[in-house]
Amino acid sequence: MSLDLTEIRREITRIDRQLLKLLAERHCLALDVVRSKELTQKPLRDTEREQQLLQALICHAEEEGYALEPQYITQIFQKIIEDSVLTQQVYLQKKLNQQREQSIHIAFLGKLGSYSNLAARSYATRYREQLVELSCASFEQVFDKVKSGEADYGVLPLENTTSGSINEVYDLLQHTDLSLIGELAYPIKHCVLSATPAEVSQIRTLYSHPQVIQQCSRFIQGLSDVHIEYCESSSHAMQKVSAMGRPDVAALGNEEGGKLYGLQVLKTDIANQPNNITRFIILARNALSVSAQIHSKTLLLMRTSQQAGALVDALSIFKKHGINMTKLESRPIYGTPWEEMFYLEIEANINHPDIRKMLEELKGYSTYLKILGCYPSEIVKPVALAAE
Repeated sequence: MSLDLTEIRREITRIDRQLLKLLAERHCLALDVVRSKELTQKPLRDTEREQQLLQALICHAEEEGYALEPQYITQIFQKIIEDSVLTQQVYLQKKLNQQREQSIHIAFLGKLGSYSNLAARSYATRYREQLVELSCASFEQVFDKVKSGEADYGVLPLENTTSGSINEVYDLLQHTDLSLIGELAYPIKHCVLSATPAEVSQIRTLYSHPQVIQQCSRFIQGLSDVHIEYCESSSHAMQKVSAMGRPDVAALGNEEGGKLYGLQVLKTDIANQPNNITRFIILARNALSVSAQIHSKTLLLMRTSQQAGALVDALSIFKKHGINMTKLESRPIYGTPWEEMFYLEIEANINHPDIRKMLEELKGYSTYLKILGCYPSEIVKPVALAAE
């Protein structure tokens, strides 16, 4: 007996809606959890509890005879756990800093549809704010709009899993009084976008931002007789290609942005690495307080003497105090040949007495030390199942 496809799809829709209802109920319970932890001052994350939860779910599925692979169960519930953690962080941060829902102005690189614009929207959605979008032609202009008060926040890419650090942003951080108040990991999915139906083999000119070109270098090398045109942002590239309306030109950008400019996707997933993620930072004029219950990070700017072993001695302070350093980046100091400024990202909250003590000790090993910002870590590392 053949099964009716329409009826099957109707049943799938019914189950999907049940899943949505249950996910919404679980999301609400996450807020009840944070209100309870707010009273006890327990840390938001309990990785041991998360590990036990995943293992128990896998065992339950096996006992009930559900045809679900452990990896499938783990991936789904790790995403659910991530949503719970971030929801609880937002609750504590808005309450601690007395933030109310309002319209916020966010400056970003490029026009509507750029990756920075999409990251800005994601940040505003997470904090349930109404967004006023301010497009900028350069990273420096993003800094200027926040500094002048025209923008409440600035969203800037700091590093990418394929192309590495964005040095221009690091250099601008070296000379700003703005504070880093947040971070955001945004998945980057590059596509070939055209204004008319075409084949990739027809393309003779590709438009995009230098970072996008770098992240898709292997795909581009596989093309023949293609000229590269660099643009201020991927959204500028999409706008240009849309205006040309020709089958022999294309933009490299994202599908969502392409829709804004009436572009068609010719090919997807063209980045060198399939798991292509950009970490964005959020800048504001004033620093925010970070709850002690939240896993937080601090970005430091440091310079050491030119004596042998000076940097090693400074870094040993973190080991002494049991502090994990997640990033060490060096950039030249303009006007001072052969000297470098170091950016150090540590997993620590500067409001903790032990961290303040550590920073005082670190000053003795550096000729310059500045706190660029302390902020909640929004990159929730999934827990792994215990080895059997």
